[in-house]
Amino acid sequence: MELISLQFFFFLAGLLAVYYVVGRLAHKSQWIVLLVGSLAFYCLMGGASTLIYAVAVALVTWGAGLGLDRLHQADKTARKQAKGRDAKKAVKRAFTRKRRVVLVLALAACVGILGYFKYWNVLLFYAGRAESTTSLGILLPLGISFYIFQSLGYLIDSYNAKYPPQRNFARHLLFVSYFPQIIQGPINRHTTLDPQLFEVHHADGDHIERGLLRLGFGMLKKIAVANALSNVVDTVFVQAAGPHIPGSLAIFGVVVYSIQMYADFSGGIDIVEGVSELFGIEMDQNFRQPYFSVSLADFWRRWHMSLGAWMRDYVFYPLAVTSPSRNFGKWAGKHLGKHAGRTLPACVANIIVFLLVGLWHGAELHYIAWGLYNGVIVAASDLCAPLFNKLAEVTHVRRESAGFRLFAIARTFVVVCVGRFFDCFARTSDSFFAIRNIVTGTGYGPLRDSLVAYDATYADELGFPVPVWAALAIIFAVDVLYERGTDVRAAVLGWRLPVRVAVYVTIILVVAAGAAYDTTGGGGGFLYANF
Repeated sequence: MELISLQFFFFLAGLLAVYYVVGRLAHKSQWIVLLVGSLAFYCLMGGASTLIYAVAVALVTWGAGLGLDRLHQADKTARKQAKGRDAKKAVKRAFTRKRRVVLVLALAACVGILGYFKYWNVLLFYAGRAESTTSLGILLPLGISFYIFQSLGYLIDSYNAKYPPQRNFARHLLFVSYFPQIIQGPINRHTTLDPQLFEVHHADGDHIERGLLRLGFGMLKKIAVANALSNVVDTVFVQAAGPHIPGSLAIFGVVVYSIQMYADFSGGIDIVEGVSELFGIEMDQNFRQPYFSVSLADFWRRWHMSLGAWMRDYVFYPLAVTSPSRNFGKWAGKHLGKHAGRTLPACVANIIVFLLVGLWHGAELHYIAWGLYNGVIVAASDLCAPLFNKLAEVTHVRRESAGFRLFAIARTFVVVCVGRFFDCFARTSDSFFAIRNIVTGTGYGPLRDSLVAYDATYADELGFPVPVWAALAIIFAVDVLYERGTDVRAAVLGWRLPVRVAVYVTIILVVAAGAAYDTTGGGGGFLYANF
């Protein structure tokens, strides 16, 4: 069953009907419908093995959460009974060690499952014990990174005693396996998602129409843009990859890839967020107009926001407060100046975070290079901030002006696109070939001729048929309005019914027209489906 298919929409319609009927008749049991539906979805989309791994992760994190809470309560009781400061400190140290053992074992179990599926074959390949990075036939369970990272967040929060653990395993399993998030995320937080899952929700015309509008907007991105552009992307980064890739084709390809990736990933998020809203549940935001960013750091605060927030809270901050990090900051402040003392520890932490983000995408070398590229650029920007400020002062540049903002947006897009070369080429060497040919002007010529030479579909339109342009115009207009603070969906829902119907019909027609240019053979695979 594909996410964009009649089978899925029949599944969704049936589940919604049962969900709201049960909400009327036995509202305390409404969440059980979501649980059963989510488990069925796992089996239909990813097979029984996907369900088995999700249940296994849920068992580990649920049991560890209960164990950590018991140790926390026992620690408080023992410290109350202990006499003297030294005795209380000894009790705290003893229980802290026990809780760390539970945490480490649970983390190792979850990360071990993820590591086996995502990295084992790749590691064996680089060790010379596998023919290729896929030769062992290890199939990545659907959405494994998303539900494991979400579970790890719950586990770490339990260790830090941020909230009471979930004592009902079935309820915890729903938090881990809630079906809209499984395809592409977002990585939801327990504090925001869990309460909504167990609230009673009744069918409401406004929120259902709001959810359908977002679902339709996501399909516009996915079908009329991402799927329609996939052939051009494959042409550049598969057929044309190598030392002789024309520089003009490389530039065109990376721009198209950036558009396609945004349409695919954010479109998928819109679809699953819209589906979730049909049940009255709002998941965490994952995109905020990333191509309006004014710096690379700003870009990553807007792109895949739930992963960035996860890395910030569970990796960056813990690294920044470690004793080695603090000592390094003191040393840097003493020898390199106050700014370096404050910034260098964060720079190191940022590089580590982006390296992990690269590994999260995959263990291949090009993902590691992509992560390091982004980490080094962000770290260098922070470190050189005083220099940039001084330069702006000397040149009398007004950073708050509209002109400078447009320059910063264009500059950031270029920096992002350079990094994309390491993301979209399967071999790191091909990334450097493309960058070299762009800089040296190798192979510049008519784009159409290059596309035709590599058998690109729709080469006459440079991969951008009229429906794609129409869809891009709608997406751009909506993003501009959101960037200006307008709630576009609320505005649309406030229009009179004939106007709203006209908007919906326009979206449907553009999606249908764009589907005619789909070269993926159907719904198309989501770029982040297995992450």
